[in-house]
Amino acid sequence: MNSKQINILFDKVIKEYHIIDSVDQDFNNHYPYSKDSLEHLLYKKNWIDTVQWHFEDIIRLPDINPVEALKLKRKIDASNQERTDMVEFVDVFFLEMNKEVKVKDNATVNTESPAWALDRLSILALKIYHMSEEAERTSATDEHRSKCADKLAILLEQREDLSKAIDELTEDISKGKKYMKVYKQMKMYNDDELNPMLYKKA
Repeated sequence: MNSKQINILFDKVIKEYHIIDSVDQDFNNHYPYSKDSLEHLLYKKNWIDTVQWHFEDIIRLPDINPVEALKLKRKIDASNQERTDMVEFVDVFFLEMNKEVKVKDNATVNTESPAWALDRLSILALKIYHMSEEAERTSATDEHRSKCADKLAILLEQREDLSKAIDELTEDISKGKKYMKVYKQMKMYNDDELNPMLYKKA
């Protein structure tokens, strides 16, 4: 898949989420791809990002019940972990896909892996979708819509630049000009054995 196809997929996921527009809807009712495909991994990755985007909106409600806010914070933590796991799955996919590539002697490692670059692309798709909504929101002022339209233009330019960089990176990896590694994130605050606030309570 190239970046153009991936952007189309991300936009499709976000639109499908907003048909019901609920954080409680079942992901399994939506995705149409084989579980061993890159499309499946990217579809699920963007779905997780989309749900978390709306979690973050909800938790900022000024009148949210504190108990419900704490429950939602736990869901956001779990979503963050799932998001990280999906990024690692995508990187493993790219690593496996290029395992037969002969790496050149002068090959370099990129500052970020393909999957973490795609993570940024996924979030950009969400920003573009919601900024488009704001740029067209009839209940907003002309000034608000104009400012959002300006921001949307920047986001679209950013997506174009990032997409090009991702295509170049994956091509360089496939030709052995760059190589990649998969590092586990090793988040500590979610781990009962690594977070002192948790293991001191045990």
